[in-house]
Amino acid sequence: MTYEQRLLEIAANNPDLVVMTAENRAAIRTLPLTLGPRFIDVGIAEQTLVGSAAGLALRGRVPIAHALASFLTMRAFEFIRTDVGIAQLPVKLVGAFAGFLSEANGPTHQALEDVALMRGIPGVNVSCPADEEEMLDAVSSMVDDRAPWYMRYNPRPPAWRHRTPFVPGAAEIVTEGTDVALLTYGCVARECYHAAERLADGGIDVRLVNMRTLKPVDEAAILAAARETSLVVTVEDHFSVGGLASIVAEVAAANHVAVRLYSIALAGRWFKPALYADVLECEGFSPEQIASRVSAAYAGRHDARGHVHA
Repeated sequence: MTYEQRLLEIAANNPDLVVMTAENRAAIRTLPLTLGPRFIDVGIAEQTLVGSAAGLALRGRVPIAHALASFLTMRAFEFIRTDVGIAQLPVKLVGAFAGFLSEANGPTHQALEDVALMRGIPGVNVSCPADEEEMLDAVSSMVDDRAPWYMRYNPRPPAWRHRTPFVPGAAEIVTEGTDVALLTYGCVARECYHAAERLADGGIDVRLVNMRTLKPVDEAAILAAARETSLVVTVEDHFSVGGLASIVAEVAAANHVAVRLYSIALAGRWFKPALYADVLECEGFSPEQIASRVSAAYAGRHDARGHVHA
């Protein structure tokens, strides 16, 4: 089943569902024919998109609004904060081409601070599915929830077989391990899975944790990783500030738990535009590079800034 088919399925069972977009139809291009007036395209006007979605929500509708993640979360930020967040309206925001999925686009189109922005709004939840299969479960869950949600759209194929049902606030423990805990989310979860395989081949026991939602976040999974492994590594296609690394540090500090934390993220800069595989290679996020960086950190050869020492 595709994302578009899942929306049609939900719409058939929920007459209040309205699908909206700011001229971002790639994944939902056939819906206008089937949904008719329940499909609304406002054009390239993300602020209008969010404001209209809030108005529909006030009238009992459940809008799912689609736009490029960079413009949705930044250009329309005040509208999300004021019209959706403060009012606590059940608007569902779906950001396309977030993180490395923006690939060949330049800095203006790269959403690398979207998680930090959205989780900073009280009452707005954040979902970052690891693949398309998980995304289909996530969108169904969001629609059934009366809270506002932001979701990173992720059409990538599964890297592993999900055995744990999707539940907001509950992480998925993909592999067990006590040497290193690898915490991740979204599209780079696939690379982390293959990195964990390489690390296991090298004798490093990895606990791979797919966080699934970053708000609500699975604090128990984070604390268990901090207490039960020698090193916690966060991997994310996001700036190092405000994302998963910050969440782990906040949770550990609030619970008075010491954690040896190593962050693999973008440290205050945008990535070089290229095809996805080339972006991963250039930025050090290929499975081989992640495994190498984790191995060096585990061996104590990374300093606090991530530099490798012989």
